[in-house]
Amino acid sequence: MIGKNNYMEKLKVLVVDDEMRIRKLVRDFLVKQNYEVLEAGDGEEALDLFYQEKGIALIILDVMMPKLNGYQVCKEIRESSDVPIIMLTAKAEEHDELNGFECGADEYISKPFSPKILVARVEAILRRTSSAGKGSSIIEMGGIHVDKDAHLVSVDGANVDLSYKEFELLVYFMENPGIALSREKILNGVWNYDYFGDARTMDTHVKKLRAKLGEKGGLYIQTIWGLGYKFEIVPMN
Repeated sequence: MIGKNNYMEKLKVLVVDDEMRIRKLVRDFLVKQNYEVLEAGDGEEALDLFYQEKGIALIILDVMMPKLNGYQVCKEIRESSDVPIIMLTAKAEEHDELNGFECGADEYISKPFSPKILVARVEAILRRTSSAGKGSSIIEMGGIHVDKDAHLVSVDGANVDLSYKEFELLVYFMENPGIALSREKILNGVWNYDYFGDARTMDTHVKKLRAKLGEKGGLYIQTIWGLGYKFEIVPMN
């Protein structure tokens, strides 16, 4: 299991929050699971640590912080890295959650939160990261080319930048072509059984994935009303 003693080197998690008590709470739970934890108290410090430290496996990022907020930090990191990012916020409005996904976040947790659930999400994401590349690395359908090992996607030869979760979602769709997939099955397959959210998060990622794939996204990723989605190669007109 990720985070245990199966690995000689501990996985690094960067925890960013301007509240020291929150950082300590999260750090204590992660350290118990044998993670190495780095801490930052504001957005600028977070970026400094991210660029200085090598091998950060995941970032837990608060939204409301001095100097640079979490959205700004997330956007800058996404310009050079697809490291998984879990955003924390005291806000529970839908548009705040959507803002997090728009800037490239993979998960979104509202405060107050259960540290045990947060750690479960961390482990679920890192399990999927560690299993990337197993089996065939290349998937190609209908002009969409995916290299799982290199984490690269292209559509008709043009590179497409996807977040970590968008990439995982596309791979899941392409590995299950022509199958009507329920929202529950997609959540279990992409977010893993440790995911404690609802289907709205998944629908947001599907919408963004469709947009990034262009015309083929809307054509190939079909909505099955009352159930979920189906990925099917449809001839272009």
